[in-house]
Amino acid sequence: MPLPLVMKTDAFEDGGVVPARYGCFGGNVQPGFVFKNVPENAASLALLFHDVDVALDGNPETGVHWTVWNIPPDEGGLPEGTLPPGAVAGRNVENRNTYLGPGAPPGPRFHHYVFELFALDRELELPRTAGRSELLLAMEGHVVDKAAYVGRFRREPIN
Repeated sequence: MPLPLVMKTDAFEDGGVVPARYGCFGGNVQPGFVFKNVPENAASLALLFHDVDVALDGNPETGVHWTVWNIPPDEGGLPEGTLPPGAVAGRNVENRNTYLGPGAPPGPRFHHYVFELFALDRELELPRTAGRSELLLAMEGHVVDKAAYVGRFRREPIN
């Protein structure tokens, strides 16, 4: 049995607190990730980053902060602050094609942000205007493995 797909970052521990540098109000720097055990039959990778503690506009959809597809599987990950050649950033919750760091409000509760990595058996043909729903639809029937990494975040109160 092959080893499971793994994603890891040195920016924060899995399940740990995301530093402000990676938040949308503290620098908005895209964390770098290393991918291990990418399946041999993976033709591309896709990533979905979302806040699972919000429901937007009365819908069950979570707040999407980043969508990326056609990440080359042989890159070994994503460098901090940039995407490798060929990777495409789709729309986020602000209808922008870029990383949007965590931005949960100050308060007693942390929001949970999930990075989901999908190994796919093909590259995806999607326009840059695509967002989560189009990405999920295009991936149907093509996912060969999946990994997830979780960060918790809340803004510090302004004094």
